[in-house]
Amino acid sequence: MIVNATPQGWEVIYQQAHGMLAAQLAYYLKPELQCAHWVETLVAIANHDNRQRTWHGQDGLTPAGAPADFTLQPNTLEQAHALMDAVRFQGRWVTLLTSMHMIYLYESRRGENQTTDTFLDAQLELQESCRKTLKLTKKQPQQAYAILQWCDRLSLILCRNELPADERTLEITTGPDGKSYFVKQLPSQTVSINPWPFAETHLEVSLEYRELYQLQFKNDAELATAMHQAEVKYKSWVLEKE
Repeated sequence: MIVNATPQGWEVIYQQAHGMLAAQLAYYLKPELQCAHWVETLVAIANHDNRQRTWHGQDGLTPAGAPADFTLQPNTLEQAHALMDAVRFQGRWVTLLTSMHMIYLYESRRGENQTTDTFLDAQLELQESCRKTLKLTKKQPQQAYAILQWCDRLSLILCRNELPADERTLEITTGPDGKSYFVKQLPSQTVSINPWPFAETHLEVSLEYRELYQLQFKNDAELATAMHQAEVKYKSWVLEKE
């Protein structure tokens, strides 16, 4: 989950919803920023944060009993294994991009234990197999993965309310064209990105979230019930070329 504090309690965004927002952003990119296997790339972007681990006890809570943002939860390989098991049914391209994302997330943990090393080695072997099947060089999928990373980062900036105040700019990350992209919020509350990456000069993207008014929970079951009963709300952003 992505959890933002509000004056009333908590704004909670499922990470799968964050993935859907990332896919919306990718959908609107200029044709020259898109890549081969475009539909499959959108699927990979939408699914890149799926298969969240099942809560057991108080996994979804902080020690104080508040809903835990994903940055505060233990970073296990449970989700990674589940996601890789699922994407193999969606084709080699989706599998390749998702596996590249797993390496990005977990390669820094190589050497901490045999389980992690085995998983990482398996991903590298899987990527080589996918490239061979698709007749790709190692470099060719990099543009598609750069799109995934760029959309993932911009989606997180929006989901986590990280847009700076006073029209200050924030770097997103390097785009698929190798350029650095920056985002800022204009006085009109619209969002502008420089250089402008989208085919349209004005567009709107949206996101589902839940708002919780209870500050603390006894256990995961109580949190899950509150999430299930919470009203589904929507927030949207207007993106406009400055």
